[in-house]
Amino acid sequence: MKRNLLFIMAAVLLLAACAGKQNKQKSGELLGGKKADLKIEFEKVPSTAKFINDTISIWGGSLIKGEDGLYHMFYSRWKKELGWVWETHSEIAHAVAESPFGPFKHVEVALPIRGAEYWDGLCTHNPTIHKFDGKYYLYYMGNTGDGKIYSRPGKIQLNPVHRNNQRIGVAVADTPNGPWKRFDKPLVDVSPDSAALDALLTSNPSVTQRPDGGYLMVYKAVGKKKPGIWGGPVVHCVATSDSPTGPFEKYDKPVFQAEGHDFPAEDPFIWYQDGKYRAIVKDMHGAFTNAGRSLVLFDSEDGFDWNLAKNPLVSTLKIEWENGETQYVSHLERPQLYIEDGKPLALLCAADTKDENGVLHSFNVQIPLKQNNK
Repeated sequence: MKRNLLFIMAAVLLLAACAGKQNKQKSGELLGGKKADLKIEFEKVPSTAKFINDTISIWGGSLIKGEDGLYHMFYSRWKKELGWVWETHSEIAHAVAESPFGPFKHVEVALPIRGAEYWDGLCTHNPTIHKFDGKYYLYYMGNTGDGKIYSRPGKIQLNPVHRNNQRIGVAVADTPNGPWKRFDKPLVDVSPDSAALDALLTSNPSVTQRPDGGYLMVYKAVGKKKPGIWGGPVVHCVATSDSPTGPFEKYDKPVFQAEGHDFPAEDPFIWYQDGKYRAIVKDMHGAFTNAGRSLVLFDSEDGFDWNLAKNPLVSTLKIEWENGETQYVSHLERPQLYIEDGKPLALLCAADTKDENGVLHSFNVQIPLKQNNK
């Protein structure tokens, strides 16, 4: 009797172990025991997926679906007549649509100006929106300064005070309609050590939930090792936290580096899919492929060590519209995936073209993804 009982228990344990192994393979691996190699490909873009305004510069949309069934886009905007003044006059606004591909309608300014005395009091920019455990988290860059405009039509020049005051923040709400709770201190501030990678500024956060339930952030940083007001080098850093509102622990190894290139990457969007961390990154000038300025795909086993993916090229500087037109743009960047039920459905990008006077007119585009991207 005792021997039979031991045999039964051993059989149950063996079956449980086999089931666990199968579940692990289903969640993180493909047939043949290999983890998924993504290949991101686009469908043609409907005209409704171009979010543009004649008098407003629109930049860097991020999308989430609300409990109301609507699609909520958070994006940066400023008056076009002021020039390329994102670092001094950007504000994060909120638009809604019945489809991730629009048409979107502006609703409100989500994170408005609140006073130069606040760390993010004069500028909010480059949002990325997430829902974790029933709450909405709007990550962004904010800054303050003197409000002076250095750019002129046809000429881009940054205000160094605002540029160097960039810090990372998060606002929290129960619904995408707000109200948004902002904080009096940055989520990720600069490091006090003058030799640190992020001694001068922190910016452009991207956040994903880890399989163990914690949170991984990749963010842009500028140090003070290079002389001059602009500092340098410009790198990307990794930080982790047990909570979406921090504190985040920083790691001092830069990622998305390329030998022989200074400032090779920009604007990473990170997520976890098919057993790996993934990132779509702006290749500043062809450091990772021979396609020149483009969007490229990286992946990572642990979120700390990143490598160029097997199918690295995501997009060059063009948009293929449903009407058959191919539009070539000056920039296609700030990639933000819209993921629904675990499937990436759309890639949101900021884009712009130049008019006859060389003045940039920017807009956001939501590009449909083919669903055979494995």
